[in-house]
Amino acid sequence: MAVTIQRSNRVTCAARIYLEGISLRTLATIIPGIARVDNLSEFLETVPHREHPGITSLKTVRLPSQLADAAQAVLEKHPVSQLAERTLQISTYLWSRKRPVEDETLRTKAAELEQKFLEKMAPLSAGHESLDPLQVEEQKENLRRQVLAKLRKTTYHWQPLNYDKELSLVYMAARMNGVYAAVSRAFHEIKKRVPEFQPYSLLDFGSGTGSVTWAAHQAWGESLKEYMCIDSSSVMNKLADLLLRGGSESSPSHINAVYFRQFLPVSPKVKFDVVSSAFSLNDLPSQAERISTVQTLWRKTGSYLGAKVSRESRSGIVFAPCPHDLPCPKFAQKTILPCNFIQAYHPLPYTSKQDLKLEKFSYVILQKGEYTGIERSWPRIVEPVLRRPRHVHCHLCCSDGTLQHAVITAKKHTKDLYRCARSSNWGDRLPVSNLETEKESENLSESDNLPST
Repeated sequence: MAVTIQRSNRVTCAARIYLEGISLRTLATIIPGIARVDNLSEFLETVPHREHPGITSLKTVRLPSQLADAAQAVLEKHPVSQLAERTLQISTYLWSRKRPVEDETLRTKAAELEQKFLEKMAPLSAGHESLDPLQVEEQKENLRRQVLAKLRKTTYHWQPLNYDKELSLVYMAARMNGVYAAVSRAFHEIKKRVPEFQPYSLLDFGSGTGSVTWAAHQAWGESLKEYMCIDSSSVMNKLADLLLRGGSESSPSHINAVYFRQFLPVSPKVKFDVVSSAFSLNDLPSQAERISTVQTLWRKTGSYLGAKVSRESRSGIVFAPCPHDLPCPKFAQKTILPCNFIQAYHPLPYTSKQDLKLEKFSYVILQKGEYTGIERSWPRIVEPVLRRPRHVHCHLCCSDGTLQHAVITAKKHTKDLYRCARSSNWGDRLPVSNLETEKESENLSESDNLPST
């Protein structure tokens, strides 16, 4: 399995505009009388609606006590000045960090700027057609300088992150629990939907402080016998190993068989049951290198691969979050806004206030082989669920590759489906069968169109 997770810097707005004179219930795309709860597994007879099998979100995530204690011990031995302020700074920086601009994009932008400057210079050059070669070269050089100066002002300046000992400690305090929360959410979905899956080995690309290893151990500690952590920073690898040892180099590792490397294994024969790349693909300097890395990780995947939601990593059989293998409908929209989800977690006690935090992230889980679960076609809830009196608004990504807005009521869609929808949250799947869509005009009933009296 391969899991790719990336932090999302987009905020999904839960608010929706109410159209004057038209009830939002008329936007329902789950057809009354046809769609119903998919109860082939007979879960309605064994569990309450609030625990239906489509629920994959977690409550509030907390770091394992051994990891939290180890992080505190490390910071006590190696104190960092102004830790709270610096954790906020690096979190803000990572949140706003963009991918590097591609060379082709730069060349296109430079050509456009050059054309604009030439158009501005054209009136000034009228009557000076007989310039000598030296003056022509001087004009060309002046144009080149103007284009370069404009590019420097308007282009995002991407730089690789180089972690020294102190910066790695700041990163640990700022991001370790957030990464652990997001990865735990992804692993929980695999474990819940495929309880018989018992992985033997894990590969974590861009392992950082080792959050993925701890989350995998929490999920499959009894079966996992090998953890391969890949990070180009030797400082990060040392810190992750120190955390496994409780903050003391002389202590035994809390998790056995964890190996640290700076490069991916060369042999194509080496495969891992679970392959993860959490919050690391954007640290690669180009699209070509990201694609090459994803392809390499896929070749090393035995069962599941997790990665960032993007055109680069979305290939193979999609296990989650998409209920289909079709092109992502989000990328077909004018404004591309990838699916993002949230996971609540407890912050480290010594880095910030004790209020719960929310980690917003995008992810995709790719599976090798064939997934035969009937529930794979269940639509995914891709925005916050809006619970209103006697009806629920759900925004769904459906198995036919479309985005739909469903308004579910007990009267029109059965009490079981209504209760399941009301118990669901952003990121869960709705256990519904015979999900079909209609044009909004066909959904409008006469009573919806008539003015109230």
